Amino acid sequence: MLYAFLCYNDEDAVFSWSQAEDDAVMAALSKVHAPLAEAGRFGPSARLMPTTAATTLRKDRDPPLVLDGPYAETKEQLLGFYVIECADLEAALDVARDLAKANPGGAYEVRPVRWFGPGTLDAGASGA
Repeated sequence: MLYAFLCYNDEDAVFSWSQAEDDAVMAALSKVHAPLAEAGRFGPSARLMPTTAATTLRKDRDPPLVLDGPYAETKEQLLGFYVIECADLEAALDVARDLAKANPGGAYEVRPVRWFGPGTLDAGASGA
């Protein structure tokens, strides 16, 4: 099953890291990524630009309203994500624990992914 790992953290704190601090966190995360990639379980991942670069389309309006910035004001922002193949939720939580050890602060929201893509007739919860 595919799981999304949504990475939340205090954006001001993360973007204030020195280059050396950021490099150290990325090196620690690479140690978590490598065995997952070698096992063929590591899917797409992305580090998002700051929320100041975000644009939100509020679809609860007619016509929809386009706003500068993120959807909601929060103390922690969505800063990136991973998609990783895991046998079950417990295995996914093990990955989240490893990621958490490498990346200080914040939280990882772990959520099963329902695959939806071109040519997909059955958008089931499996990545296969």
